[in-house]
Amino acid sequence: MKSLFKMMTGLFAISVMLLSCSDSAPKENSAASIAKPKTEKTGNNKGQAFVKDDVSKQTILQVAMGSPDHKTLVAAVQAAELENVLVNAGPLTVFAPTDAAFNLLPAGTVEHLIKPENKKALSNIIKYHATPGNYKKDFLKRFKKLGQANNQYVDIKVKDGEVYVGGAKIIASVPCGNGIVHVVDKVILPPTKE
Repeated sequence: MKSLFKMMTGLFAISVMLLSCSDSAPKENSAASIAKPKTEKTGNNKGQAFVKDDVSKQTILQVAMGSPDHKTLVAAVQAAELENVLVNAGPLTVFAPTDAAFNLLPAGTVEHLIKPENKKALSNIIKYHATPGNYKKDFLKRFKKLGQANNQYVDIKVKDGEVYVGGAKIIASVPCGNGIVHVVDKVILPPTKE
């Protein structure tokens, strides 16, 4: 009887401790906390791009921001204020040049483009790297041209089984929650409008 009493007292004490801890700490795994996204709104950080959601598949913007090889692209997207476009429901196909691809541009090009007065030109270049739809690499082999988000067309070529978009080779592909990112080895510059 004494051991039963001690066991009951111990269980009661543990129950009280657990209940007191759960009342003071937020319930991280509750359905409400999982379903409700966290938002950060400071300064110009407004819109879907700044909603934090640890449950859904990553968006194109989140994939780019998490990549150590796409810092320049992310800086350009931010300078052009196009973050919210890359988190829309889509689907969207983005051809994402690596930092090494940006380094192939003439010296000073990126620095020039991210200036506020060049926002329109920068936005045009970034939009030339995106197209509505979710086009996997093998599916792109069926195209000769692809309409881009800036209302211009980019050439698609296949050489030795590899896909080239505007002369840039697709070197990797990452499926996202709102489309797909094709990593490319060159910056794709739109043709000049006449």
